[in-house]
Order: sequence, then structure tokens, then C-alpha cells
Amino acid sequence: MKKILIICALITGSVSAFAQLDTLSYPKERKEVIAFMHDPEFKVQTQHNCNDFVSVGPKGDINYSLPQWKSTQEKEKLVFKSVKVVSGTEIIRIYTATTAVVNWLADVQISVQGHDISLKVRRLEVFIKKNGSWCMVAGQGTQVDEKLFPLPK
Repeated sequence: MKKILIICALITGSVSAFAQLDTLSYPKERKEVIAFMHDPEFKVQTQHNCNDFVSVGPKGDINYSLPQWKSTQEKEKLVFKSVKVVSGTEIIRIYTATTAVVNWLADVQISVQGHDISLKVRRLEVFIKKNGSWCMVAGQGTQVDEKLFPLPK
């Protein structure tokens, strides 16, 4: 019985150790990522210099370039009026100073076929640093069902 308790304690300790997120390493790069996340023009401007991009939309649509993504929005008659980071929801992990994996909650205002819609979207984005600037190479947004998963106020 004593062996079983020791094994359970070791397993619990090792699992919780692996569940820790490193949100402190690479402070310079972390500041850069936080700065551009809160700059609405950054992603649009930098994507013109990046040719390695995959985006998955909330309906599962996949786009392999910024022009293709824009074309999809036009076909759906979808216009982003604003996308704001909900402060305090950013989880930023930096790897080897050149790769960032970012999770965050967006407060999104869109117009779909002329109808205004307000929603929350959970974002997962991957950035790499090329020639001294950051490029988004992957992004996915999932609409949050606030009735099933209420958000803290």
C-alpha cells in the first residue's frame, strides 16, 4: 500500500511539473509580441512580408495566404470592424527567441452580409521572427459560446 501511495505521489508531481507554462523566458521578445498584439495595424502590415501562412477560420475554412484569406472574407461578405485583445487573456510562450505561440481572447465586431455581430473569439497564433521582424505563420479562431462557457467580467 505504501508503494502505491508513493507511485501516485510521484505521478501527480511529475504531471503537475509538465503542466507549468513558461511565461517568463525571453522577456525582450515577449515585450515585442505584447506590443504588436495590441497594435491593430501590425498584423496587416507584417503579413505582406510573410509568404508562409495558414489560417483556419471558425467554420473550418483553410487559407494559405493573406490574399486568399481576404478573398474568403469578401465572398462571405464579412467585414471586420474591430478586433481587440481582452486585456489579461494573453498567454505568450517564446521558444528560442524566434518562435512565439500565443493564445488570447478577442472581442470582435464584424458585419456579415450587412448585419452587425459582436462576439468573443479564442485565438491561437504562431509567429516566427524573420530578418528581425515577426511574421504570423498560423492562426485559428474559435467562437466562444458564452452561454456554455461564461466569461469572467
